[in-house]
Parts: sequence; structure tokens; C-alpha cells
Amino acid sequence: MSNALPVADIAQVRRYVRELIRRHPRGLAVALGLHALAAGAGLVAPRLLGDLVEGISQGIAATTVDRVVAAIAAFVVVQAVLVRFAHLASARLGERVLAELREEFVDRVLALPLATVERAGTGDLLTRTSRDVAALSRTVRFAGPETLIAALTVLLILGALVLTGPLLALPSLLAVPVLWAGTRWYLRRAPQGYLRENAAYSDITDGISETVEGARTTEALRQAARRRARGDADISRSYAAERYTLYLRTVFWPVAEFGYLVPMVATLLIGGWFHLKGWASLGQVTAATLYAQQLTDPIERLLGWLDEFQVGGASLARLLGVAAEPDERAKAFATPDERAAAAGSAGGAGRLAAHDVRYAYRPGHDVLHGVTLEPRPGERLAMVGPSGAGKSTLGRLLAGVHAPSAGTVTVDGRPLAGMPLAELRTHVALVSQEHHVFIGTLADNVAMVRPDADPARVRAALAAVDALDWALALPDGLDTAVGAGGHPLTPAQAQQLALARLVLADPHTLVLDEATSLIDPRAARALERSLAAVLHGRTVVAIAHRLFSAHDADRVAVVADGRITELGSHDELVAAGGSYAALWRSWHG
Repeated sequence: MSNALPVADIAQVRRYVRELIRRHPRGLAVALGLHALAAGAGLVAPRLLGDLVEGISQGIAATTVDRVVAAIAAFVVVQAVLVRFAHLASARLGERVLAELREEFVDRVLALPLATVERAGTGDLLTRTSRDVAALSRTVRFAGPETLIAALTVLLILGALVLTGPLLALPSLLAVPVLWAGTRWYLRRAPQGYLRENAAYSDITDGISETVEGARTTEALRQAARRRARGDADISRSYAAERYTLYLRTVFWPVAEFGYLVPMVATLLIGGWFHLKGWASLGQVTAATLYAQQLTDPIERLLGWLDEFQVGGASLARLLGVAAEPDERAKAFATPDERAAAAGSAGGAGRLAAHDVRYAYRPGHDVLHGVTLEPRPGERLAMVGPSGAGKSTLGRLLAGVHAPSAGTVTVDGRPLAGMPLAELRTHVALVSQEHHVFIGTLADNVAMVRPDADPARVRAALAAVDALDWALALPDGLDTAVGAGGHPLTPAQAQQLALARLVLADPHTLVLDEATSLIDPRAARALERSLAAVLHGRTVVAIAHRLFSAHDADRVAVVADGRITELGSHDELVAAGGSYAALWRSWHG
């Protein structure tokens, strides 16, 4: 998808991995130390067995054989115990790292501007938060620790081989060219292959999400065939991408299989020849062959997890890429000095103003044409007009979600576009038609905008939006679990929750984009009047399709074709006999 969120490059991924390792030096040292001890214990048995074979060939006493066998058994038990604690240490380290990864990713996602999410589509973000996080979870929990263990074990076994007999270590080197060539071929192709696979899966998720959310529109416009064609094309690309990565594995794994079996066979054959020549004893050949056989398991695991690393690396690049997406609002300022000036401290009464603003979702296709609008501090301003006129777009510019293509939107003279989001939301907040109920208690859902709010303030916010009665009637009152898997709330109740958050957040300016559209019209009017009383002194810009909102407002702005065509009080506009008066007569009649 052309609008998909960016992907981090290899250098960024490596820097992040190094940073993760630096954060946990003690845990990593403990895990590696235990694995080194376990591997060392495992190396004693082959050496003792080799000595035993050599001794038996020379007729050592039976009591000596018993002692050697007992020593081998003891080292096997010690190795088993060390392996258990080493795996526990690795698991604990992996879970800590995974928890940090998840928390940091959530922070990145929550920091994304709403405009960025909308432009990229929900499918890409959903895939990153689900499939990519799951893939990275496998890598962190298993691939990372197992790879470190395998690499350490290989080094120790090779060291033991050299100590057993330098000549007997040479046959194992025959595997190096095979494994090097196969691995190099694979690594040059796998990262991009898995990135394409994940991107193709994002396209499928995005297409399905769009089709489900827009099902009624698709039916009304008779676009079902087009949506099916989009889905088929997405699936075809995903199939091709997965087929390519499968092809890489079917080439690489047989080569790797051949490569890590070479050392054992070569050591046995060449070592036997060395023994016949008198260059190595029978015990040395036995120990070297056992060491070569021991190499098979760690090399197999090392190369097996290499594929999982490519999957995890691609997922990590996509997760880190979320933070690389530039804020559209910050891009509105050409220089750092302009951004610093916009973010500088300033006092004021919270006067919001839009001057000659234009906006285009696609270059060259403006949906707003030089709009100027200055809500008065403390007034309730209603914006009305036909669908597609630009009301919601103007509302988003006033809330700082989008930066204007031209012109400025300011609060107390400071451009919203360069203002940090945390500060921006203390000035202006937006409640749209789309609402979300988060997993947690009802009280947590309201207090999330101000976690330090006491229960009395939460209750007051719910009462302000006429939601306290039904909230207290829930099975556990405000402590009732809601969201996925919890007590279901109706769309109207979810909308009231969103409004309660807004009351608790208490910004000086509110932009309501049909924020009561899911509530019964009579109840909605009562709710808006209750809100008006609670929010007295706050500036409210209400985008409405129910004209009683305009009737109750201080002023009304009529938006048509991306311009404000009329502006005044309800009575003034009705008396003027223009488009608003015609709309009022039609609606009121």
C-alpha cells in the first residue's frame, strides 16, 4: 500500500537490538554463564569416554572403568540441572525484553497522529499490532536465547576439538564453505521477502476491514464485485509473497542439513585414517567424533532459528517504523526555529482562530477553500451543511488533527501545528462519531484522560452526560468490566463515555463532530443542554446534522462546497432567508 506506515531500516533495527542488550547486562550475563557451564559439563563426557575407550584397549582395571562411568553419569546429571536453570534464566530475560518491546510499541502507536492512522488505513496498523507482535514474541522468547546458546555451544565444542587434537579439528572445517555459501545466499534474499510477506498480509487485513466497515455503502453503490476483486488481488499477492519465502526455505534448509552432517562423517573417516597412520590415538578419534556429533545439534538449531530471526527482524522493522512516521502537523513548519516558536509558552484566554485555511487530502484537490472562522471564547458555535461540504475536515483542522495546506489555525496566536500533542489536548479536544470502549472498568474508561482523578470527579463527569444512572445500575457499578470480553455497552452508551472523558479532560475548546448522533434525538437534545450547562465558559464547536443543535447555539456557520456561506445566530439566518432558512423550514416542517 502506498500509504502504509514506514518500515525501519537494518541499521535502526540493529541499534535498537544493541540498546535492548545494554539494558539487561546482568540478566544476559547470568543466562550466558549458566549455558556456558552447562555446555562445559556436556563436553566432559565425550573426553572421558574417549579416554575410557583408549584405556580399555590397553587393558585398564575394571575398578577404573567403574569410576570413569560414574564420572560420566555425574557430569550428565550436572549438565541436565544446569540446562534447566539456564533455560529458566533465558525465559525470564526473554519475557522482560518482550514486555519492554510491547510497552514501547503501544507508546509509539498512541503517539501517532490520527491523520496518519487514517491515511495508512487500519489494516496496516492492526497487522503490526497483532501478527507482527506475535512473530516478534516468538523471536524474543525462543529464537534469541536459543541462538545465543547454540553459538556458545559451537564455540566450546570447537575449542574442545582443538584441545583433543588439532588435526582432528580440521575435518569439521569442511562444513564451513557449504554453510557459508548457503547462509549468504539466504540472507541476501530473506529480509525483503519477509517484509513483502508482512506487507501483503497488511493489505488483506486492510481490504477486509474496509469492506466490513463500509458494507452498506458497498451495497448501495453496487461495488461488491470491485471489493471482491480487491480481495482476490490482495490474496494473490500474499500467496506469491509466501510462496517466495517458502522457496527460500526449501533451498536453504537442505543445504544446511548437508552442511551440519559433514563434520561428523568427515571426522569419523579422516580420523580413522589418522589413527591408521599413527597420527591420533583411538581415544582421540572417539572423543573427536563424539564432539563432531555434538556439533550437529547446535548448528541445526542455529540455522533453524536463523529463519525465525528473519521473520522477527522483519516484524521488528515494521514495529520500529511506526515511530519513524513524521507528524503531519510538525511538517507544516519549514524550520526548527518555527517549530520552537510554535511550542513556546504563552498565556491567553484560549481564543481559537482559523485564517484563510485550505486543505487537500490529495494534492490539487482542495476540500476547503480559504476558510476563515473565529469562534468567540465561551460561545457555542454550530456548523451545519450538506454531507461532503467540509464540516468534519474543518473541525479536524480546528482540533489540530490535520495541519492546513495553507493558512493558519491558532490558539491565542500560537499555531496548533507545531504544538506538542500533550499540550495541544489541554487546549482543544475532538470527539468524533467513532468511539471505543477499552478493556477495563467503566471508571477506568472515563478516568484514562486524567488518571489522577478521584471517584467523585468521575461520577460528576458521567452525571454531566446523563450516564451516571445507567452506569450505577451495571452489575458492579463503576467497577464493572467493559470492553472486549466485559459487559457490553450500546453504541449510545459508548458515545456518552466518550463525552464523559471530554468533560473530565476539561479543555477550554471542544470540537464535537456529531458526538450525539447515536443517541435518541430527544435524549440527545437534553444531553446537549446538560453539557452546555456543565461546559459553561468553554468554547464549543459542534458539527451537527440535527438542527436543534444549531437552534440552541450562539452562532451558526453554514458550510457548503468547502466555504462558509453564512454566519450568524439562528434567528439572524432564518430572517435572512438564505440556505439555512430553507434548511430550517424543511427540517422543522
